Amino acid sequence: MLSLAGRTKTPVLPAIPCRIGGFGGAVGLGRYLTDNAIEMLVVATHPFAAQIRRNAVDAARATGTPLLLIERPAWERQAGDRWTEVPDMGQAAAALGPTKRRVLLTIGRKDLAPFVAAPWHDYVIRSVDAPPPEFLPPHAKLITARGPFTLEDDRRLLRDARIEWIVTKNSGGAATHAKLAAARELGLPVIMVVRPPWPDVSGLQAARVSGAEGALAWLAACHDAASSAKRGV
Repeated sequence: MLSLAGRTKTPVLPAIPCRIGGFGGAVGLGRYLTDNAIEMLVVATHPFAAQIRRNAVDAARATGTPLLLIERPAWERQAGDRWTEVPDMGQAAAALGPTKRRVLLTIGRKDLAPFVAAPWHDYVIRSVDAPPPEFLPPHAKLITARGPFTLEDDRRLLRDARIEWIVTKNSGGAATHAKLAAARELGLPVIMVVRPPWPDVSGLQAARVSGAEGALAWLAACHDAASSAKRGV
């Protein structure tokens, strides 16, 4: 069963059973695991989806469900990058400073409040779905687009919009990495919001992998162990 939060209006869904919407916190998720006889819980959320991660860990702990954490590798600074790493969006907005800048925001549509509070900058906001108008900084330009983006796409965007700074999250992956390569080429500074830490999984039957291959291997191992237990091996 694939569970999506429902944040994206038109998600691209695989051909497997799917549910969309919240569970009602860790207690609700634990109840869902029990009521549906779920035997393995795979957390493959966005690296910045901290709340559902905490809920998943708490639900796995409460129900004794084996837990797999999937996290794609973070982007790493390369020669020529001009990164300023910050812990959150408030610090990212502050790092832009008091001087007016032309800023590309690729942070999703839920984290715009600190930039609304810094209205003297000119913002270009790229998001899969459009944020509500009241969430946008004054005079912001909105681009609704879904990755992957090519280096040529992002190079053109940065040049045509006369971008001076980029603010982004260290999401990792290839779909939106091109903006970092384009920024490196053009010598542009990047404010990089670092990932929140994983919640504590001590005492759980838990593992962590970086992608689909490792996840399938873990699922196969759990299946084999369960089959052996049923056979009394």
